[in-house]
Amino acid sequence: MSATIHPIPYAEKARLRADLVAMGRKARAAQRALALMTPQAKADALRAAATAIRVSMPLILESNAADVSAARESGQNDAFIDRLLLNPQRIEAIAKSVEDIADLSDPVGEVTSEWTRPNGMKISRVRTPLGVIGVIFESRPNVAADAGALCFKAGNAVILRTGSGALRSAVELCKAMQAGLISKKVPEGAIQLVPVPDREAVGLMLSGLDGAIDVIVPRGGKSLVARVQAEARVPVFAHLDGNNHVYVHEKADLAMAKSVLLNSKMRRTGVCGAAETLLVDQAIASTHLAPLVGALLDAGCAVRGDASAQAADARVTPATEEDWGTEFLDKIIAAKVVNGLDDAIEHIEHHGSHHTDAIITADEEAARRFLAEVDSAIVLHNASTQFADGGEFGFGAEIGIATGRMHARGPVGVEQLTSFKYVVRGDGTVRP
Repeated sequence: MSATIHPIPYAEKARLRADLVAMGRKARAAQRALALMTPQAKADALRAAATAIRVSMPLILESNAADVSAARESGQNDAFIDRLLLNPQRIEAIAKSVEDIADLSDPVGEVTSEWTRPNGMKISRVRTPLGVIGVIFESRPNVAADAGALCFKAGNAVILRTGSGALRSAVELCKAMQAGLISKKVPEGAIQLVPVPDREAVGLMLSGLDGAIDVIVPRGGKSLVARVQAEARVPVFAHLDGNNHVYVHEKADLAMAKSVLLNSKMRRTGVCGAAETLLVDQAIASTHLAPLVGALLDAGCAVRGDASAQAADARVTPATEEDWGTEFLDKIIAAKVVNGLDDAIEHIEHHGSHHTDAIITADEEAARRFLAEVDSAIVLHNASTQFADGGEFGFGAEIGIATGRMHARGPVGVEQLTSFKYVVRGDGTVRP
């Protein structure tokens, strides 16, 4: 497929569909082989893929430089560039992540439960691969490696699709991984990437590619996820925007609150775990609000606040109603004073995205209530929201943060990329 088909003429649409359906068939055939691979064979193949990524570093960096240059020319902001940018350290981290995934326990074949019925029949529930997974992501090329490795580890084939911003980088990463896997006799359909940026490819994947795709995982902004949820004809692991909150409770230590808040917001502003709203308890607003807001402003973060936040520091600009529900993914945060724990929980429930929310407090009962009552995929006590990451959870990496309630929630790692079947053993057993 040519990477220059845009927009797609009618005849090319038919060609694109045929090519993607062919990719689906290759993925389905490869997946049957992956499901039977031994844990050691899969681990060896992933280590070969990590080595190939390191060997291909010059080509990956060259491709990424072209992507970054195009992004700058199109006026993309610093947060977008940060998500897109690769350097030797980040590529090494990508390769190391693939090795970490190789070292994880293999979930396929794990018996999660077993029991014996009164008639002597033995039943066990056993983890199995999901099948073929379609991953649609935007500007972070590392997702190609993380998603590919995680899906492979769980015995799944994967079809990756990224937008034009990260396409060159993702293509080179995927080529490297394919080379490493093929060197270990893995079918080439195990990890594939759609090599065109056209949105038409998204629609084709959402249709299921004639039954080839079993589940879709979107990794990107609100508009992408909304489209996926609206159009998908296969199950979706929903990843909504990360409108994350840091609530500074009345029993919060100021030094701890400042440290956690700055890390939550400013460590990397363009990741889905970045804090987007600061909530400060009314009981400590007189002592905590100005230092917290001031620390953010001094660190280069714009603050959009309510009347209390504006009064605390003249540099704060007025917040709009829209700001409370916005994932800025930039050096911007909304700030508000709330009237206690109940008000904070209500604000998060009304404006949040059920992704990641944190409370800073020395009060164990307040922490217990927050952790129990805030209905988010990840809730934290006295810890940065930037820990919303599969690698930090010990999953090796993640394919995304699922914010829905079905099957997978939170960081989606290898276990969440499996289903299960029931294995029943009898001895000529018949049902009366």
